[in-house]
Amino acid sequence: MADTTFTDVIATLNDLIETCRDGIDGFRTAADGVSSPIAKEVFLSRVHLIEKGLGDLDVAVQRLGGDPIERGHPAASMHRAWINIKSAVTLGDDRAIIDEVVRGEEVAVQHYRDALEKPLPADIRAMVEMQERGAELNLERAKALARIREGG
Repeated sequence: MADTTFTDVIATLNDLIETCRDGIDGFRTAADGVSSPIAKEVFLSRVHLIEKGLGDLDVAVQRLGGDPIERGHPAASMHRAWINIKSAVTLGDDRAIIDEVVRGEEVAVQHYRDALEKPLPADIRAMVEMQERGAELNLERAKALARIREGG
């Protein structure tokens, strides 16, 4: 694989690193803001898994000769989606917080799907596919919490 391709792969992985950082911050904020013990537990359980994914992405970037990015998406849609959680937390509305988690995870899933449309080495593709399934699971769990809050 040519150096330019490694550069592209590193950029793709760094985007996913930013996605993970935003997700960790968002889930922690949501967990701190909800009154529901079930929602709090679900959100905190996802943080650990995202942190593991973040570590795996960091290692992959370093293995390719790159530097893992140190921040989240400063002006991108992902960051804005999680910022909305902070607003919902301020209102103290579990429903609004859960709705924003759903929106944030929809963006995260899309970042993973976009990454999988790019050429990736087989081992990295397998890792990204596994993490994409995790993001989909996060989304499904958040949607299930939303249904519970709706009463159905």
